[in-house]
Order: sequence, then structure tokens, then C-alpha cells
Amino acid sequence: MPRLSDTMTEGTVATWLKKVGDVIKEGDILAEIETDKATMEFESFNSGTLLYIGIPEGETASVDSLLAIIGHEGEDISGMISGAVVAPQTNTEETKSTTDNTQPTTSLPKGVVVVTMPRLSDTMTDGTVATWLKKVGDAVKEGDILAEIETDKATMEFESFNTGTLLFIGINEGESAPVDSVLAIIGPEGTNITGIAENYKKGSVTAAPATTTSETTATPTPSNNDSHTVSDRIFASPLAKQMAKAKGINLSQIKGSGENGRITKSDVENYSPSQNAAPSHVAESATENTAPAAVVKPFVPAGETYSEEIKNSQMRKIIAKRLSESIFTAPHFYLTIEVAMDEAMKSRVIINAVPDTKVSFNDMVIKACAMALKKHPKVNSQWREDAIIINHHVNIGVAVAVEDGLVVPVLKFTDQMNLSQIGGNVKDLAGRAKNKKLQPNEMEGSTFTVSNLGMFGITEFTSIINQPNSAILSVGAIVEKPVVRNGQIVVGNTMKVTLACDHRTVDGATGAQFLQTLRLYLENPVTMLA
Repeated sequence: MPRLSDTMTEGTVATWLKKVGDVIKEGDILAEIETDKATMEFESFNSGTLLYIGIPEGETASVDSLLAIIGHEGEDISGMISGAVVAPQTNTEETKSTTDNTQPTTSLPKGVVVVTMPRLSDTMTDGTVATWLKKVGDAVKEGDILAEIETDKATMEFESFNTGTLLFIGINEGESAPVDSVLAIIGPEGTNITGIAENYKKGSVTAAPATTTSETTATPTPSNNDSHTVSDRIFASPLAKQMAKAKGINLSQIKGSGENGRITKSDVENYSPSQNAAPSHVAESATENTAPAAVVKPFVPAGETYSEEIKNSQMRKIIAKRLSESIFTAPHFYLTIEVAMDEAMKSRVIINAVPDTKVSFNDMVIKACAMALKKHPKVNSQWREDAIIINHHVNIGVAVAVEDGLVVPVLKFTDQMNLSQIGGNVKDLAGRAKNKKLQPNEMEGSTFTVSNLGMFGITEFTSIINQPNSAILSVGAIVEKPVVRNGQIVVGNTMKVTLACDHRTVDGATGAQFLQTLRLYLENPVTMLA
């Protein structure tokens, strides 16, 4: 049973996508596993035949329980099933490194624990240490935040599951390393850990010597004016965040009683609205009204060349990998239509006249897509080598530009939302995406994607499909132009949309029919209120 989130201790098998006897390839989805945060797909790191399933659908088991056995067809696994040899699933490199280790985990000094780079999302292969919140020599308690780690999707807090002293830091701030590389070593104060990091070969990055790390790693110090922030970030336990969200409490208004001002469950329970109201208001106002500092560009004399190297973030690396895989594996084709938006513009004015209601044209496009997908489920599909998966639920991903690239938060069950709900959810998700506050499960499970560049004045463009989706809609700007209506040239407002389709799953006629339905909804918005 894999550990698919930083707080997961047990998992439930929601669905098995393979059965005993099936041939498995590396990268195949074995099962859907429900964690404490989301239901996630679990990929196989091995190729072979599925010989045994240890946890049936609907059953729950602790992390590292025997989930399945993969091997050669006909292989005798009776000893493994009876408990003679049971090991968690690992890839070939990990298996070799365990064999080669001169100092395996079992020979570590008493009380010493090697903490490795965690896998904080289902697609994470590398992580970058954004900030260390502890330094070598600090006492660490179970539940303390060790570091902030940047994944391919978000920057997340990483908690310690052990108590002791931080003896060694293996990955400095700003450095990247593969999952399972040595992140830190925790143990009793004064323990000799010479050679442990160097001989621990779970990852491909060799950890730096402890003496060097302790000299070069700096720990941010909390400001006296704000007891719960480091680098203007709010630190709270996952449970405290959940409780605050459920109660509608702004965490920036709570003074944390935990280590380094960390907000705990009891802080949320004991919070009263008058507490810290004035300081929080000042902080929020400053954040909203302060313009970002201008970037000073280097002076380059005429006739001279100058180039600048910018290190690729984890997000940028994953974007490059995913989009390259999509464009080179999925045969794209594109369909463009022009939609009359006059009625949509009138309807939006009326809808937004209702108090506390704010609906954008993008919200209307998303709603129209959701309804059109219910009528044309083949567009709401995904390709698999052995089958086409038709999704009868509609989860629309909304492309959001952020500083490091692009993220796609997902509106789950979009077809069941009204326009106001779509607008509120998109605003919330986009805001948290730009602040790197999205959780991995909020960016998973999309069945279709909408990308809108209309606000930048782009009238028409094409997008690369966000796999495993079969299609993505590119939305341009609304343009005022002469149009022909009833044989007369009049001034009208039109918008071009382009549907990129994966030809393996969506045929031209299918995509065209979807666009016809989409146009019907957008040109007659009252039909979306039915």
C-alpha cells in the first residue's frame, strides 16, 4: 500500500483496474486508492503479470501492507503470500540500491531515522526544498514542520513523523532531488552519523556532508510582529486548516500557539472574531495595495550580446514533459467556430445585477461546456491502449497562469453547479493557484479543459490537450465587428472558440456536434438556466 500523501497512514482500495493474470506494464494504472485527502490513481513501477491481489476493493489497510504481487507468469509466490517475503512495491533501481547499501536502514544507530524526499503527489518524481524551517541541531517533535517542498503542482509543508534532533540536512534550500533522496537525518543529540547519508542510495543524489550543510543552511526567523509567519506565509496544521475552512475563518486573523507561531486545532476552536482583527486588517490591506517591485534589467551596450540563465522550476519541468508527451502521442486536430455573444452580454448584465453575484464570460463558457459534454460524452473521454473510457461525470479543468507556468485546478461535477457557484469556485481556485496554496487533489481528475486568453486580447489560438483528457477548448476575446443578420450588415459581438481533439477518441463529426451544442447554449443563455 503506497503512501500517496504526507499525512496518509492507511488507504482504501476504491477500484482495481487490473485483475489477477493481467499483463502489467510500467506506468499502467493498477488501482484507484482512497487516501485521507482524495481518491488517486496508483501506477505500477514494474512490468510483469499480476499474480496476487492482497487488498480487495472496498477494504482498508495500513501503508506498506501487501497490496499486490507482480512477477513472471506461473511463478510460485506461496512463500510471499504466507509472509515469508513481503516488501513494498519498488522500482528496479530502488531494489538494486537496497542490495548495494553498505549501511542499510537496519544497521542505523539506535533512534536514528533517515528522512527521504517525500512523494507529495501522484505524479511527483522530483522535489525542490523551498524553505527549511529547522536547522541542524534543532530539536524536532513529531508533527513539526521540517520544510516547505515544491512539487510539480504546489508548494507544500512537510511534517516530521519522528522526534529527536535534526542531525543532517541532505538537500539545501533551492536544490532539487528525486523522490526518496536523503532529505534529512533525525536522531538523538550527539549521535555519530558519519557515512550514513553517503551510503544511503535510495535516490540518485548524494547528500552533502553534515558539517557543510550546517554552515550553509539558514533557517528563517519569525518576525516579532507576526508570530505565525515566516517569509509572510501562514503556518497551520492540516486539521486546523480544515476546521478554519469549514468555519469560514481567515487563518491570518489567528495567533498561533504552536512552535514558531504555528496555528493548531485548539487555536481555531478558541478563536473569537475580535482577536487580532486590527493587525490582520492592516496586513491584508498592505498585501492588496502594494504593487510588485519593478525588475531592474541589466544595461546592455548596443552591439553586445547578453543572455540570462533561469533555473527551471519543478513546475516548468513537468509542464515541458507533459505537453511534449501530449503533442507527440495524441494526434491533434482543431475545429473553430465563431459565436454570437450579444445575448450572453445582455444576460450577464442582468445576472450581475443580483446582489453578491459576479459572473464572468468564462464562467458562462464553462457552464455551456459542462452541459454540452453531458450531451456528447465521447468528447468527455480518455484514451487507453485497451479501451476508450467514457466519463459520465463532468470535471472541468480551468487553465490558470501562475508565475512559474500553468496549473489546471479542477471543478468537480461542474454540470451540477449553477453559474454563481462556478464563478465563486473559479475565483477561489485561481486565487489559491497564484499563491501556491492549491492541494494536489484539487488539480486531479479533470475530464475536459478550458483555456481562455480573451482577457489578453487574443482573438483565436489553439491549445495542447491536457492529457488524459481527449479535448481542450481555447477561448478568444469578444470582438465588436460588422456581422450579417437577416440579410443586413449590423454591429455585432462575436467570440471565436477552438476545440483541440485527440483523434484517437474524438472524430471530426463528434467534435463538430459538440461545438454546435456549445454555440446553442452560448447564443441562448436562458437555456443554461433550465
